[in-house]
Amino acid sequence: MRRFLDRLYTAAGALAALCLLALLCIIVVQMICRWLGISFPGSTAYAGYLMAASSFLAFAYALNADSHIRVSLFLNALGKRRHWAEMWCFLIGSLASSYLAYYAVRLVQGSIRWNDISQGRDATPLWIPQIPVAIGAILLAICFIDNLVMLIRTRQHNLNGEKFSGPEV
Repeated sequence: MRRFLDRLYTAAGALAALCLLALLCIIVVQMICRWLGISFPGSTAYAGYLMAASSFLAFAYALNADSHIRVSLFLNALGKRRHWAEMWCFLIGSLASSYLAYYAVRLVQGSIRWNDISQGRDATPLWIPQIPVAIGAILLAICFIDNLVMLIRTRQHNLNGEKFSGPEV
């Protein structure tokens, strides 16, 4: 299961990188179209959709790679209480990201139900760009819960950047 989750987080990070590459392509095409006097309807909206998708898809990968901003100086200063602080942080992160994931999925469902479309000339159904955001939020929640469970079971989280092993109780 560990290998599967790590690969899942890495795949989400790779998809985020592809979204950034697609964002770059849209910006370049938009610049070329502007120079040539050609209209590219919806390009700004597509750039925004790709930026949101890349951000949310990268969250779980960044957490698993220990790239999120953490207060390591504070945690290191806690000494024996660091384990409890880590557990508190992962619990709050799990709850907040689960809340976010729940409402991201509800947003997609609502957009499908109401046939919500973008306000630009492209009239894109909004559930299409909302799906990667919801998937990213779900993966972030899974990653937080994964690390919380691992910390409770083994007294060690799975963040790749810094392996923590708390004091024996």
